Parts: sequence; C-alpha cells; structure tokens
Amino acid sequence: MYVAQIMSTKLDTVRADTKLSQAANLMREKNRRFLPVVDEKNRLVGLFSHKELARAAPSDITTLSVGEVNYLTSKITVGELMQQKPLTCSAGTLVEEAGLLMRQNRIGCLPVLHQDHVVGVITEDDILDFLLDITGCRLTDTARIAVHLPDQTGMLGNLLRRINEYGGYIATVVSPVSPIEAGKRIAIIRYRADNPAGLDDHLQELGYDLVAEELPDD
Repeated sequence: MYVAQIMSTKLDTVRADTKLSQAANLMREKNRRFLPVVDEKNRLVGLFSHKELARAAPSDITTLSVGEVNYLTSKITVGELMQQKPLTCSAGTLVEEAGLLMRQNRIGCLPVLHQDHVVGVITEDDILDFLLDITGCRLTDTARIAVHLPDQTGMLGNLLRRINEYGGYIATVVSPVSPIEAGKRIAIIRYRADNPAGLDDHLQELGYDLVAEELPDD
C-alpha cells in the first residue's frame, strides 16, 4: 500500500509570516499537531508542529503578564520557529518506507509532495491506523491464532488451505520471520468459522504448533 491511500488530504497550512497566535488558534480549533508551511504557490517551505509551539510557550514561572505574553505571541511568526527543510515523501512512497523514515528520524509527520507542492501529510497516527487495519484487531467476529511455522516455501500456503478446507474464511494474515528462532516464522491469522474452537483443535491434530489462540466473543 502507498502513502496516497492513507495520507490526510484535508490540509490546514500556514505561511511563514503567520503570527504564532494565529497558528496556535488554528491548531487548537482544527485539532492539528502539524501545519505545513507553504508559500503563495503552495510549495513547502517548512513544518510547524506542537513541539515548536510548546518551545515558544512561556514558562509557568514567567514574570510576564498575560497581556505581555499575548503581545509577544502576536509578534512572533511561524517562520521564526518552523522546522526548515523537513523530511518529506511522495504519494507513491510505500507506507512501510514512510514509517521507517519517521521511526529512524524520530519524527511524527511527513509532508507529502508532488513537484514541491504539498498534496497531503502522513502522521504517526496514520501509520498506527494502517497497522491496526492490516492486523484486523478491530474485527470483533473473528478468531485469532498465532502458529509457529518452518520458514520454508509452501508452509504458510498449506496452513491457509487447511483453514479453508475446514470452512474457515481468512480475514487477515501477518507472517513475520521470527527474530528469536532461526528458520522459523509466526503466522498470525484472523479468520471466521462456524466452529473456530473445532478448527483450532483440527489444526493441532494436524501437527500445527498454535502458540496463541483467541476465540470471538459469543
């Protein structure tokens, strides 16, 4: 899946000359943690986030009055505080590549560009929602099993076929290589079946090593 399929396209942007107080109000009203900073042609020039806003906020021990604080925030501009040359990605970037880039650089957002123009943003929340979707954890009518498998050609396919033959419908499959046991992988499968407990027993009778089992609520 590509960034284009999960990115946010309903954008709120600001200019570099936007006052800090205006940006703060926009973030609060629209519940935004990140604001791309663009020029008059919608080309990205920076990124303003809640972190920059927090750094600009006065300390609890400040001796300034409320009026003085409001005066200062009405003078400071986004351009004075924004992240310059933020990391970006394209709409054709794979979701996992965008997530890796964010993880490696410890950032929470990537503006999505097309020919230097902002067409969307992808955030850590979007990545997490994507993970929740591919694991199917929001599905309440499925059984979930984790099965130890040899990391060999055809093993995962055989397991899925066995589930289908018993009448199970595969909802989601995630199968990472085991980081602990060489030559092993774990298949985490969500499926629907009339008798999920019976299907799990059937798999164990066939010799499959079920390391976890969660049946749907009645």
